[in-house]
Amino acid sequence: MKRLSAASAARFVRPPAGSIFVGGTASHVGKSWFCTAICAWLRRHGFRVAPFKAQNMSNNSYPSIDGGEIGRAQVVQAWACGLEPETAMNPILLKPSGESLCQVVVRGKVWKTVRAREYYQYHDILLEEVLRAWAELATRFDFIVIEGAGSVAEVNLTRYDLVNFGFARRVGAPTLIVADIERGGVFASILGTLHLLEPPDRAMVRSIAINRFRGDPSLFEEGRAFLEQATGLPCLGVFPYDSSIRLEAEDSLSVPPPSGSVPPEARCAIVRLPRISNSTDFELISEAVWIDRPVDHQFDIVILPGSKSTIADLVWLREQDLDRWILAQYAAGARVIGVCGGFQMLGERIEDPHGLDGRPACVHGLALVPAVTVMNPEKQVCRRSAITIEGVRVEGYEIHMGQTILLEQLPPLFTLEDGRTEGVRLERLIGTYLHGALRCPEFLTRVTGLQPSSDPPFERIAESLASWFDRHAPLFRDLYLQDAIQASCHD
Repeated sequence: MKRLSAASAARFVRPPAGSIFVGGTASHVGKSWFCTAICAWLRRHGFRVAPFKAQNMSNNSYPSIDGGEIGRAQVVQAWACGLEPETAMNPILLKPSGESLCQVVVRGKVWKTVRAREYYQYHDILLEEVLRAWAELATRFDFIVIEGAGSVAEVNLTRYDLVNFGFARRVGAPTLIVADIERGGVFASILGTLHLLEPPDRAMVRSIAINRFRGDPSLFEEGRAFLEQATGLPCLGVFPYDSSIRLEAEDSLSVPPPSGSVPPEARCAIVRLPRISNSTDFELISEAVWIDRPVDHQFDIVILPGSKSTIADLVWLREQDLDRWILAQYAAGARVIGVCGGFQMLGERIEDPHGLDGRPACVHGLALVPAVTVMNPEKQVCRRSAITIEGVRVEGYEIHMGQTILLEQLPPLFTLEDGRTEGVRLERLIGTYLHGALRCPEFLTRVTGLQPSSDPPFERIAESLASWFDRHAPLFRDLYLQDAIQASCHD
């Protein structure tokens, strides 16, 4: 990567008035939700706005318009801005591979696979890439909404931070701190977070917000007054828990836990692999249960999802005796569906001549498909338009390492836009590399017989988020936009 000094990058950054940093007291408190809502709100009010997250850790990714992959949270935020996602919006993507290994994706392309402790030695190089990406966006947009990661008060990581205040401080972004009241301990989490911040970072915080409040928000008025008095900061709002506005899952915390018991009427099982990737493929399947061990229930459908480390997860599958369980389900009449890594597992074997998976060089698959997969260093990242033999069109994408070679001719699942065929489709067996196919309601119904959940299209979700933010954050304009509006008037 070409070196760029922080001072050089800073010269291209627009005035800090055109930005906001959304940090959190912990992971999964709603930072992505708030950033998406702010993006939609700013777009509604006429700003040219873009999202930004310097470093994301997620195995749920998506191909960007410039040919790389980025985290899905920034993809959704880009859509809320009316934009196609691009790699500058998430310049560093960390994809955990297990065994303390992590694949580092820089500007959409695989850069290195490193161990957790080793990653920090590349801080200076990666910070320059982050600043370069920020500078590119800052010259093109009026406002940039910056999402932090985890807690902003991880004091053991402060020295190497390039996604929370370690970045926001460099671009002078005024800060909103979000806390999740549903978790409990909201007073301690806010006060503790602010107490642990260094004085320059604490001075950047303009407001706090309480997220996921259930019930009558007026019942929290006393708590809100206490927080404002104790922190000296205004509370931007007390935001209700709203199950009607759903955003895509970003990480493993969002994947449903394995079911403790299986309802008698359950028809579909999804195997919850330890290194599952792109779990968003299955968000329309409301009738599914997630399993991580054999269960005494005959399903109509068993799904093997994608994996960040296919060989490691295939080894785990055998350790849990799930390989024999899947074969028994299939023999008893279940339909088996494998997506991406799950498709690779359905074959006879997976070969890894380059040691990319850090596991045995060759492992045997479930042998339901006469195929061999060979892992290779080049990652396939692209969007796809495909059509089934019945004429059902789907829009999806490929993100995978490895090529699957069929050992005999089998009926394909799709014909791609360039005329090539993709996947396999037998009477009770489907395999495909195409992520997103099961998010097409018609395709889902045809191949599974399941009725998809009736989620509204994203355009309506974004509009709902803008309205939701408008209702619950009337102080936002006064706290964060006045400087930006004045700056835009002087451009």
